[in-house]
Amino acid sequence: MINWRSTWSIYTRELLRFLRTAFQSVLAPVLTTALYFVVFGAAIGGRMPDLNGVDYGAFIVPGLLMLTLLGETTSNSSFGIYMPRFTGTIYELLSAPVGVAETLIGFVGAAMTKSLILAAIILVTARIFVDYSIAHPLLALIYIMLVAAAFSLFGFILGIWADNFEKLGIIPMLFLTPLTFLGGTFYSIEMLPKPWDTIALANPIVYLVSGLRWTFYGSADVDIRISFAITLGFLAICVAIVAYIFKTGWRLRA
Repeated sequence: MINWRSTWSIYTRELLRFLRTAFQSVLAPVLTTALYFVVFGAAIGGRMPDLNGVDYGAFIVPGLLMLTLLGETTSNSSFGIYMPRFTGTIYELLSAPVGVAETLIGFVGAAMTKSLILAAIILVTARIFVDYSIAHPLLALIYIMLVAAAFSLFGFILGIWADNFEKLGIIPMLFLTPLTFLGGTFYSIEMLPKPWDTIALANPIVYLVSGLRWTFYGSADVDIRISFAITLGFLAICVAIVAYIFKTGWRLRA
């Protein structure tokens, strides 16, 4: 039986931490997204042709949403578990009658909620600059939730792996953000010359951006079934790694 009271306590504590840093957690991504729209949507977008029948300003909306979603979800989740380890309060959690399921639902659920709030704010911000539509809103919501869950778990793993603040930021800064920029955030893979269009498919973020773009406009660089399969596969891998961490106590009891 899951102890829902413990889960709710972890969940609300993480959400309150998010609210305490609302200026950094909400305003910064909104301002960054607005700047992207000003530069790419207004300054450059007017000179770009429609991509797959979609105006360029609207075309980059899913990419910018994914860019913010991956970065913020990973950072929020990793910081949420790293700080208890850093301050030593993780031992209180480990000694409490709280299971793996309660801990994961609390931490990951809070990170997902924060990501969904940010996604909604980003979409509202995008509406100020461009006119876009969502062809499959239910699938878009499900897909955003899957990505948020997967990268919340990924951030959880990162927060346990890191033993200093430098390691905590090195993966998002040196790997995740560049891969997202190169994953079709601002362009279609079909625009790349050969063989770069084929090489780009080795970037896993391409499938995430493409999957979200399909839910918006019904067309993308990659088949939506492949995008969903890769997202679910990554989610399953992260769940397995987290289960192993709790089973062995790796870096939790050290």
